Amino acid sequence: GLGDVYKRQDADPQRAADQVARVLSVHVDGTGFADLARRDPVAEALYAAADGLRPPQFYSPYEAAAWSILSARRSAAQGRVLRQRVSQQLGTAYDVAGERHYAFPSPSRLLTLEHLQSLPDASIPRLHGIAAAAVAGDLAPTRLLAMEPEVAREDLQRLPGIGPFYSALIVYRALGLADVLALIEPGSRAALERLCGATQPMTDDEFTARAEAWRPYRMWMTFLARALG
Repeated sequence: GLGDVYKRQDADPQRAADQVARVLSVHVDGTGFADLARRDPVAEALYAAADGLRPPQFYSPYEAAAWSILSARRSAAQGRVLRQRVSQQLGTAYDVAGERHYAFPSPSRLLTLEHLQSLPDASIPRLHGIAAAAVAGDLAPTRLLAMEPEVAREDLQRLPGIGPFYSALIVYRALGLADVLALIEPGSRAALERLCGATQPMTDDEFTARAEAWRPYRMWMTFLARALG
């Protein structure tokens, strides 16, 4: 593809390319999604509305975990303000196309955070715990991808402030998995149930059975249902 690359001199271009591919979900062969749409009416509706949209991922499990702490019990807009604030305070600045942008701070930099405006001080140790886990390699994508998704979720719940919902967020939206079924996310599940014509909420078994037809793109279906309503 075409684009400009901004990198440090010691950066690994292939590692960066692999990460960008995962973030944009282009590391997965999506040609079969069109075939799925021809077989399944729910997939057909989402495929037609998506216009090529694929699930965007968090830049890393580390950032997804930090976002979980920053966004907990507040709106997404408030969480974005806090993310921008900590990035400006501790992150690296880049001038891109004449604009100043700030990368989210590295784990070692996040460990130095003592206070962040509008963030309760009780959340600082939780961010430190996330940063320490990243430094130790516990949030490396390769480590988490080596586990079954539900095992990875259980492992992540050892982190401070990460419960069942946020562990699902990290696994489902930071690792680039295309075929995992999210039973815990109510918004996307309700949207899929409506598209299936369900007149009342499905049981886990009913929903799981219906989702078998969406393999190997069950996570894509989940994301598109939520994103497109």
